[in-house]
Amino acid sequence: MTTFDEGVTADADSADPAPGAMTLGEHLRELRSRLFKSGIALVIGMAVGWFFYNPIYTFLAEPITQVIAQAQAQGREIQVVVLGVTDPFTLKLKISATVGVILAAPVWLFQLWRFVTPGLHKHERRSAYLFVGFGFPLFLAGIVVAYLVLPKGLDLLFGFTPDNVANYVEVGRYLSFFLRTALVFGIGFLAPLVIVALNVVGILSGKRLLSWWRGMIFGVFVFAAVATPSGDPITLFVLAVPILVLVGAAMAFCFINDRRRARNSSEPEYDTWDDDQTSPLPERDDG
Repeated sequence: MTTFDEGVTADADSADPAPGAMTLGEHLRELRSRLFKSGIALVIGMAVGWFFYNPIYTFLAEPITQVIAQAQAQGREIQVVVLGVTDPFTLKLKISATVGVILAAPVWLFQLWRFVTPGLHKHERRSAYLFVGFGFPLFLAGIVVAYLVLPKGLDLLFGFTPDNVANYVEVGRYLSFFLRTALVFGIGFLAPLVIVALNVVGILSGKRLLSWWRGMIFGVFVFAAVATPSGDPITLFVLAVPILVLVGAAMAFCFINDRRRARNSSEPEYDTWDDDQTSPLPERDDG
């Protein structure tokens, strides 16, 4: 005679494990492997940044160099200075680390995606390659936009300097300002990719996205207003408009992907309830 517990054990043993099911130890080993691979890529990228330090610094200093040239033509004095004894070494180390993070971005983005989505089926894991393939160019596009608008922002900020007062900018503070601005622009350009990723894994539908269009437009402009270095309307639109275009393209992809899933009868169970509605609770089986 088979007891209830034995039957449950037999059913549990015969059931197929869920895709990507892992024990805690396996998760930790997986995390260690992902971090190790990302660290190797980061070290290689830092070595490249260290070797090509001089041309890289010239490239990073170009926005403020343009502002300095314009200021000298107008009779104003703006200079980039080094204050501390160890600051030149710290500056080189900081630039090398930044170059390493950028060059290693395809690797750590791929490792991050593969670690946080272990439950996907084999055909769904192909989206990891698309995530990296589109994420890195979008991130670089945001940095390029920041690089182009930064001289205008710096010129506007230095314009508040009173007459007969010189501007001496510490090189480390300028670099931090430049990197912070570039990072914010890069992350802003990655937002549409996050939307696509949420749709691919079956969390967010195109229909739900469309219902949020007013809030998304408002959010993009608020983000652009906070992220832009100068806060003037022209620079704000330079950041907000490309992000809105990318968000629109992401929404179009979500609708197309949802229709493809509907045709293949593989559409995930999206939450179709409105935000002001309460979803019904399942009936309790007292038997």
